Amino acid sequence: MKKLLFMGLLSLASFNVYAQDDTTEYEMRNGEKPGYIIDKGGKKIEGIVRLAGNEMSPWTNQKKVKFIALTDIDASKKRQKFKTYDVDDLKGYMAVDNDSQRVFENIKYTNVKEAYNTQNGGLSGNLKAFNNLTKSNQFAELVAGGKIKVYKVYGFPTTFSAGGQVAVAEAENKRMRENPSYVYSKKGGKPEELTAVKAKMIIADCPVVRTKALKGEYVSLKNDTKQRSGLGKFIRNEVGNAMADNKAIVDEVIVDYNENCK
Repeated sequence: MKKLLFMGLLSLASFNVYAQDDTTEYEMRNGEKPGYIIDKGGKKIEGIVRLAGNEMSPWTNQKKVKFIALTDIDASKKRQKFKTYDVDDLKGYMAVDNDSQRVFENIKYTNVKEAYNTQNGGLSGNLKAFNNLTKSNQFAELVAGGKIKVYKVYGFPTTFSAGGQVAVAEAENKRMRENPSYVYSKKGGKPEELTAVKAKMIIADCPVVRTKALKGEYVSLKNDTKQRSGLGKFIRNEVGNAMADNKAIVDEVIVDYNENCK
């Protein structure tokens, strides 16, 4: 009975935090550039796309997006209504953010690592685990396209903290904002977390890139931090896996693979 009551509390807490309004008032901006959504049938619909998250809450972009179709815009009105779509509604979307196109695709990926990587205890920690384990589909931002696709994925924070847990939760949210996971899918396969070990395996079928890796030409695949200057900080994998700066692996190795082995 206690277990059922606890699970009900988790569901209620998540519902209360993530419930969303279908329509929100939207003020048109001069020079705003259109993006698009891809509906479940694969149809591309152009319109104004507004990211639901920001720098402080990048994980929100993985749950929902705000959109108004060009055909629904009334040029005579300054304020309009747009709809909020979630992962059950779309295959993906593209938003223009600071003149850059940001593409998000609906992928099936459960962030088990972040679910159990928590400094919070009690209800706060359990809610974080629940939030990550129950979101098997999410809009993941595409950072490398080609034969190997790579997505940037943020963990979902706890939806509750109180007392001494507040500072801990804030510190954990900061860590998650600054250290997203990188998830790859090769030739449409199941998305998996990218690591240095996995990178060496998935590039093995490309002679040019494999040879470079064997010769040690990819600095991002080396474990010696002294050899990795200029490629960013040497970071620790959150669950103790091989040490790797996965963003550098994407920029250096995966991009090279996609350019040489189409």
